[in-house]
Amino acid sequence: MVPYTATLDVDQATTWHLSALLNAERRRRGTRTGTRALTCYKQAVLILRWFRDDTAIDALARDNDISRATGYRYVDEGVDVLADQAPDLHEVLGHARLSPEDPLILDGKLFPCDRCSEPGPSGESDLWYSGHKHHHGGNIQFLSDARGEPVWVSQVEPGSTADITAARLHVFPLLHKATAEGLVVLADAGYEGAGVGVRTPIKRPPEVDEHRWHVDDRAHNRLLRGLRCIGERAMAVLTGRWRVLHHTTMSPSKIGVIVQAALALTTIEKQTH
Repeated sequence: MVPYTATLDVDQATTWHLSALLNAERRRRGTRTGTRALTCYKQAVLILRWFRDDTAIDALARDNDISRATGYRYVDEGVDVLADQAPDLHEVLGHARLSPEDPLILDGKLFPCDRCSEPGPSGESDLWYSGHKHHHGGNIQFLSDARGEPVWVSQVEPGSTADITAARLHVFPLLHKATAEGLVVLADAGYEGAGVGVRTPIKRPPEVDEHRWHVDDRAHNRLLRGLRCIGERAMAVLTGRWRVLHHTTMSPSKIGVIVQAALALTTIEKQTH
């Protein structure tokens, strides 16, 4: 064993904020003082190392002289505490109604995970395998603002679930009420047929030359693409900052709370700066 020191590139205010959340959770559970192997601050550092650098939990446990099982329990506890801080869809849409001239961007992303053997609806393919992306993972729906900042993420659906199907489960029931009040949502062609208020590209009619396609339709698509591409950087903000989102070796059913926790961490960093 060769010991070494390292610096975690997460600001101190974020670490103290997470420590305070963990302390509140311990009080809620009635944990007695001195019965935990790590203090709230050390647990916060352990959790942030996992999120930021995707450090193996075995290594985190070894560095803190705790068991592997305790390391997993501490990480799971931190993920749940942070996910509880993630913005609620009611809250996000309520805030968006205050400035309806700024559209929201709806999109989906497949977060890769280890290969699963859970059979799909037909029994022929894995439930978590995406035929579109050719990879195993979980489908997460997200909303971002016009500046490309993520504002909300959904629970996870298996990778075999189409974007519009996942959106019907997690987004549209509330979103359609907001769009009826004037809120505009932009989406890609995968959400065609989403309903009133969700703007999607206009498909070119079959057997029509691109130059003969109506100029207004082409201008609509070009403008929509230009606005939507800004919002699509939202997932790059999360995956670029928190490397644990690149690939998960945990149960894919946990992908949703992990992404929600990463969004909460991003929000906390902005608030503490």
